[in-house]
Amino acid sequence: MVTDADVNEALEEVIDPELGLDFVSLGLVYDVEIEGGEVFITFTLTTPACPIGPQVTEQMREFVGELDGVEKVHPKMIFDPPWSPEMMTEDAKFALGF
Repeated sequence: MVTDADVNEALEEVIDPELGLDFVSLGLVYDVEIEGGEVFITFTLTTPACPIGPQVTEQMREFVGELDGVEKVHPKMIFDPPWSPEMMTEDAKFALGF
């Protein structure tokens, strides 16, 4: 059975091409819920105008969908609450010079 940790590890493969860091480290993944073989991912982008939304959604479906036991992946992009640099890991802050 797939776990939250499995999903978050797969989401570390989703990289923001502008910043070069993964979505988990950047604090862009807000929530992961697993119901049977379905995974629901709530995420955001650094700004609503960021053009990578469709690309990221497909990457989430691909990387998480490859996990054993996952039948379907449902990424949901939200902008409320808005992303803030405080959501990043310390390593991500260091890498970006915060």
